[in-house]
Amino acid sequence: MKKILICAAISSCVVSGFFANSAYAQEAKPEHEVSFNIGAVSDYRYRGISQSRLKPALQGGADYVNNKEGFYAGTWLSTIKWTKDAGGGGDVEVDLYAGKRGEIVPDVSYDFGVLSYVYPSNGLSSVAGFANANTTEIYGQIGTGPVYAKYSHSVTNLFGFVDSKNSGYLDLGANLDMGEGYTLNLHYGRQTIKNNTSYSYNDWKLGVTKELVGVNFSLAVIGTSADEKLYYTPAGKFTGKTSLVLSAVKAF
Repeated sequence: MKKILICAAISSCVVSGFFANSAYAQEAKPEHEVSFNIGAVSDYRYRGISQSRLKPALQGGADYVNNKEGFYAGTWLSTIKWTKDAGGGGDVEVDLYAGKRGEIVPDVSYDFGVLSYVYPSNGLSSVAGFANANTTEIYGQIGTGPVYAKYSHSVTNLFGFVDSKNSGYLDLGANLDMGEGYTLNLHYGRQTIKNNTSYSYNDWKLGVTKELVGVNFSLAVIGTSADEKLYYTPAGKFTGKTSLVLSAVKAF
């Protein structure tokens, strides 16, 4: 059963936009700010692996930010299929997060916090070879200009892998202004899974984002080095294959 685990579960390029790569311009914002977002994606990829069986997903979230102190908290949800494909249940992912961000020195930003991925009724702890899918990570990020580096460290088992506490994910990226409202998105990641090394892999993304009629559109090519014999759907399709992914998100 473990071979069909489509794990490494969700932002997805979306994740509510709370991993900003530069500090807030606090003087231009109210002290307390609440925002919401809703969107859809042609394939929910998280750390390069499809969470939605290579099919579309609906997503949305809410965020609170204290622009004076840099504290933030929020939640984000997405439809998923991987927990059922792994032999469990549930069809939704609920992310809960909180943290703090700001500047270390001018033009050098930081962001650190905690993020819990909750899969209601996932039932994977009752499936042979799996642990509960619910996962909590702590993370830290540093950035300058359009470039950032982030590391996430699991303080629980990781997305259903048994004895996988202390797994880690390294995220390196840049969001480059191309003019005319276009942004070039570059990403490279490395997922290591403690005591499950055959499931570790690299992932990458090359994409473009632009806002049109108040909606943020993203088109990206996403791929991984994951073992196609380990990451696949019940129909035998490789969930880490290189694919073109389209997303649309409306914030309000």
